[in-house]
Parts: sequence; structure tokens; C-alpha cells
Amino acid sequence: MAVVQGIREKVHLPIYDSIHVEGGAQLIDVENSSILKFFVDVQRKTKLETNLQSASLLPHYNTFEARAMRVVISDLPPEFAEEPKVKDEGVDVTDEEGNRIDFNGNIEGPGGGIFVAADAVTADIELSLKRVMELLVESRETGEASLPADEKGVDLLKDISGTLTPLSPLEIDNVVNAGGVILLSVSKLEGYISDLEPERKQPPREQIRPNDGAGTIISKFIYNTVTTLYVGEKIMIQMPTWFFPAGAGPYSEAAAFTTHGEPSPNATFRFAEPVFVDKQQNFRVEIEIPDTEVLKAMQKIYGPLFIWVVLDGYMVRDVQ
Repeated sequence: MAVVQGIREKVHLPIYDSIHVEGGAQLIDVENSSILKFFVDVQRKTKLETNLQSASLLPHYNTFEARAMRVVISDLPPEFAEEPKVKDEGVDVTDEEGNRIDFNGNIEGPGGGIFVAADAVTADIELSLKRVMELLVESRETGEASLPADEKGVDLLKDISGTLTPLSPLEIDNVVNAGGVILLSVSKLEGYISDLEPERKQPPREQIRPNDGAGTIISKFIYNTVTTLYVGEKIMIQMPTWFFPAGAGPYSEAAAFTTHGEPSPNATFRFAEPVFVDKQQNFRVEIEIPDTEVLKAMQKIYGPLFIWVVLDGYMVRDVQ
């Protein structure tokens, strides 16, 4: 459609850009510096991630009048990767009550057959980080997580004259039929996570212990970062990120839910005077993590995670 010469329209059209961490990936896989940049790289992004077409520039010869700025952070359940693996050796195989089992399926204690302590079964385990985090959730709910003796990554062993030997298929069946499991406590599982190598693959504390006093990802982010708006390489505003509430997203009065501001367009930061972006003028937003230790912790965050920056205001454009 042809442009109507000499006539321009002013529409309420916010512009936004985001950083997206996919499930199973970490923030460091997307951004490995201490500065998260927005409106700078808009290629290969979906409409959910940005509505800009060119990096740091408005469409065509449009101008923009920014009236408000907000930072929106998603609060989605994390998805953990299959790698790295957690390994442990010589773990006792028991029933659900914690009684040991021998390779003939006899259970330690009254009524469990003729249990022979020398024939007690142990296990070497190799589990994915994803599976360990699932077991950690279970252990918090029930007191102890039960890892089935026949699960993939569990190798059942018996001691023959001081040598650990894999169980035969029949002996494995004996242990499984006797209700063989490996009981894992919260402290045991958290110990596995803290010993993961490489260290950068360890989830941050906020994802290991969500909503129990260790804080949340949103709190970690807004209280440890500084957000700056640049227009034409000039700083228009620079403040800690808590100064720019989201004014969007889910909201609940329940204690287990966290949001960065009441989900109302009025519950966000508004400029005292509009900030103007002229045609073909570069602009960007940077969110900096000044503290090195905080940076290392935040780079460990597992997705899915979205961090949006929204400039809310009026676009002046040609009428078509």
C-alpha cells in the first residue's frame, strides 16, 4: 500500500526485545558477559521475543516517544539437562523401610527370609542432572526419594571374596521382586548437585531450593542488576532494575508465587518527560550484573527463561 505523503499517524505501539533461554540450557549459553543487551540483536527471533525488524533502529523513518520502561521476567518451572551425570558407588539397596536386601531377595529383619549380610546388594549409580532434580522434588515431598533398583543407570553388585560383581538377571529379578530401591535423602541429593563437575553446570541455589527462603530467580535478578537506556550513545536513565517493575504477568497472593510488580500497566516506571528516539537513531537497553560472584550464580540459571525489556509509548509513522 502506498504511503500518504505529508500525513503521519501517532499510535500507541510499545516496542520490546528479550533474551530467551530454552529449557535445558543455561543463561551462560546465551549470554556469557556481565551485560545483557536488548534491541541490539533481533535476528532469528520470534514475535514473542521482539517486535523490532532492525537492530537498534526503528522501522523505516519512524520516530518513537517513550513514556514508560518495564522489565518483565518469566517465572516458569526450570527444565534441567541430561548432562552432566551424577555418579556414586557402593550405595545400599534396601526395601522402602530401609532394610537391606541380599541377591536372593531376602530382606534384613523379621519375616524377610534368611538374610545373609555378606550377600547384601549394593549399587553404583549414574543419573542425569534432570533425574536428580526430579528425585529432589520427591524427597522434599515424602522425606526420601525411592530410586527403583532396575532403573537405567543403576548397576546392582554383590561382593564375592572382596570383588564387586554384577548381579545375574535372575538375581536382579530377586532384588526387584523384593521391592529393592535406593533411598535418597534431600541432603544426599543436594550433595550430589554441589559435587557436579564442571561447577558451572550446577543449578543456582534459587532453583535447587525454590521458595523456601533461598529467594527466587526474579528477586536475584532485580536486586543485583543495573538497567540503562541509551539513545544515540547518551544515557537517558540508569537505575537498579527494581526501579522498573514489570506491571505485567501472573499475580497471586499465595506465598509460593513471585512476581515483579502488580500486573497493571500503571504499576511500572513512567518517565517524568518523554524520551524521544528520532528516525534512524540508535538506541538500546543494557542490564549489567556488576558483582562477579552474583554473575557466576546467575549464569547457571536453567531455562526456560524470558527477560523482556519493554519501551512503552507512541510510534509516529507514515500513513498507508
